[in-house]
Amino acid sequence: MRSSLQIWPRSLLGQTLLATALALLAAQAISTFLLFRAAEERHETALVNAAAFRLIGGARPDRNGRAIARERRGERADGRRIERREWPGGGMGGSHFPRRFAYQLSPASPVLAEETRDQAREAALRDLLDRQGIAVADLTVTERPLMSDPLLQKASARRPRLRTRLAAESGQALLVAGLRRDGAAQWEVVRVPIRERENRAIRAILLQTLVLFVVLMGLLWLVLRRITRPLADLRARTARFSASGTPSEPLAVRGPSDISSLIAAHNAMEARIGAMLNEKDVMLGAIGHDLKTPLAALRVRIEAVEDEAQRERMAATIEELVRTLDEILELARVGRADAPPERAELSTLAASVVEEFEDMGQPVAMAEGPRISAPVHITWLKRGLRNLIANAVRYGGEAEVSVQREGDEIVLRVEDRGPGIPGDRIAAMLEPFVRGEASRNRETGGAGLGLTLARAVAEQHGGALVLTNRAGIGGGGGLRAELRLPA
Repeated sequence: MRSSLQIWPRSLLGQTLLATALALLAAQAISTFLLFRAAEERHETALVNAAAFRLIGGARPDRNGRAIARERRGERADGRRIERREWPGGGMGGSHFPRRFAYQLSPASPVLAEETRDQAREAALRDLLDRQGIAVADLTVTERPLMSDPLLQKASARRPRLRTRLAAESGQALLVAGLRRDGAAQWEVVRVPIRERENRAIRAILLQTLVLFVVLMGLLWLVLRRITRPLADLRARTARFSASGTPSEPLAVRGPSDISSLIAAHNAMEARIGAMLNEKDVMLGAIGHDLKTPLAALRVRIEAVEDEAQRERMAATIEELVRTLDEILELARVGRADAPPERAELSTLAASVVEEFEDMGQPVAMAEGPRISAPVHITWLKRGLRNLIANAVRYGGEAEVSVQREGDEIVLRVEDRGPGIPGDRIAAMLEPFVRGEASRNRETGGAGLGLTLARAVAEQHGGALVLTNRAGIGGGGGLRAELRLPA
């Protein structure tokens, strides 16, 4: 049974739109990931470069090789005076990090006991310092919350204005790097505020994705509608023609050249098939008339036969020929009904057929079931059900009829308690002029068209005829014949 939750659409329009949307989402996700990773790498590079810049330009050795903080002397690395401005690119929210905390000399490593050293940043910073010719004896890098830095805590305790500024930026973090040069006893410590990630690139990608979705999906929907509308009309037309077999006005040729060519070819094929079916009906009508007339005359002539037994056998043969001819003509006319289906209550329809057999004294019973209505060709459905009941009575001795609903199907079921049909013979029994085992011969059965006609009736309604053995071959379980129609 088909799942009630249909995630993947079944139509060409839905599948194409969904596949395009998923592909666009995947492409945008990959692009977002690459841009985000590139932004992270630029952010990390800027942090390490800022730390290296401050370490390189923040101190100079004195006569004894000790580092002296240039900031405190108000000098650049080239000896010129430093202007009174903040450190570029750093600071809380940009350039507001106090300059006196950006570079310091310390007798010990700045990494606290509970902190973890950042090995990746240490390697990157060491590489930058090596390229600038700075001999590194020891180097440490760590990251800590802004308000957890001991130096800032001590300073903010004495300065209310600084405490207010730090509180406003409490969610930020600090990159703290410590450098001890060869031959130096002191550590040079720099602090670089880690600015919050900018989400402008992400917002731009989301806006770009939204615009792409609106433009691309809109254009794609318009193009696909131009393709799928003619295809939907062609599908509906083909379904109607396969059900009725009667051609109608040609379908309008429209759409792209491939689709319009297909519609034109379908129109030509439908007209040709319709003409062939009409010719077949005319031919079968003529054959039926030409054969029934001499059979009727022959039936009158055999009344002159004096031998009663011989006369009865001849009459039975003529009746069998007439019955076979009627079944052939009816089989040829199935699916060629001009009238549309009529909505009928199927339990009542089946009960009326059962009453026909009960009036003739046949052991046929109707099981109780739900009231189910559906649009059907009433005359043909009765004929198909009548054939199944007649077979059940003929070969099983009795029949039980029921109408049920199973999922999205309506089941008209006829069960008997006969010998059943061997499993390898069930498919063959649905073919024209095929009869079963020796017990199913012309003495006890018809021409082998009953099941074929019932199958044609089921297919006329878009369903199927299903035959199954109830309890195995020879087990006395009998045969179950079902007309399964779409609900």
